[in-house]
Amino acid sequence: MDLYILGIESSCDDTSAAVLKDDLLLSNVIANQEIHYKYGGVVPELASRAHQQSIIPVVDQAIRQAGITPDQIQLIAFTQGPGLLGSLLVGISFAKAFALAKGIPLVGCDHMQAHVLAHFIRKPNQEYRVPSFPFLCLTVSGGHTQIVRVNDYDSLEVIGRTIDDAAGEAFDKAAKIMGLPYPGGPIIDHRAHRGNPVAFSFAKPMITGLNFSFSGLKTSFLYFLRDRLKENPFFINEHLDDLCASIQRTIIEILMDKLKKAVEDTGIKEVAIAGGVSANSGLREALNLAGREYGWNVFIPELAFTTDNAAMIAINGYFKYKKGNYSSQDVTPYARSRMR
Repeated sequence: MDLYILGIESSCDDTSAAVLKDDLLLSNVIANQEIHYKYGGVVPELASRAHQQSIIPVVDQAIRQAGITPDQIQLIAFTQGPGLLGSLLVGISFAKAFALAKGIPLVGCDHMQAHVLAHFIRKPNQEYRVPSFPFLCLTVSGGHTQIVRVNDYDSLEVIGRTIDDAAGEAFDKAAKIMGLPYPGGPIIDHRAHRGNPVAFSFAKPMITGLNFSFSGLKTSFLYFLRDRLKENPFFINEHLDDLCASIQRTIIEILMDKLKKAVEDTGIKEVAIAGGVSANSGLREALNLAGREYGWNVFIPELAFTTDNAAMIAINGYFKYKKGNYSSQDVTPYARSRMR
């Protein structure tokens, strides 16, 4: 019998709802919060208020687009964490109320695990190509940078993580230093196409093993610009495209060097990327290039599944449901990822 799943994602500043029939995507609606742009970053209090305003209209639209009624929903999956607690509480409260009113089970999902499992979402009338277990997934976002060994849908092991800042944060901080608006990562990616990626060099961290570090790179970039601006106050404007291309190349090289080492250490050549930074065109190109050069079987998510979305929560809930892994009505959110 078909299982209709309603997914809810509210971990940060996007309110999203999606409907899946088993693993088949029927709808995926996302409401963005543009109010944060003028503050240069997400303001938690404003984010939670915006979620409260958006959650019901977004869920209603997702159910309508799926072509079903609310009474046909048999499972509700929601983001339990990590994320902003105020934002998470909005999604969790709605999920609890919906499940209680309809008498259906609910499943709490880890946001980072869901990013990885987004590779298993099946879309209508499209080729269904998914990684085989075990596979490696480089999960990169504004708040997290991890290399995950995925042994099964519910068996994920973090074998490398950032010891300070995330790659997405490095993109945004570099953009802010150059005076670019928030969110800066996509702007750097866009301008990098017009620049020379080897125009400038920045310090790379010397971290052993599979862990990452980006705080030193941010400091190197800041001091580099500080010194150049003393000589030429118009340096950034005159070299903006080259700066974007060079900082993007450096971040991608750091990511890819560790991913290559992970493949060497584990012998696993099924390799995927996930998370918001997986939308970066330079990273996608670098992964495809490495796949051809080293014989990896590469999996890159659709752009719609790179950013925070409820479809990835719904597919995570689907696999949890099949294992009988439900949540109770007293479930609470958590701010930090529980993936280890």
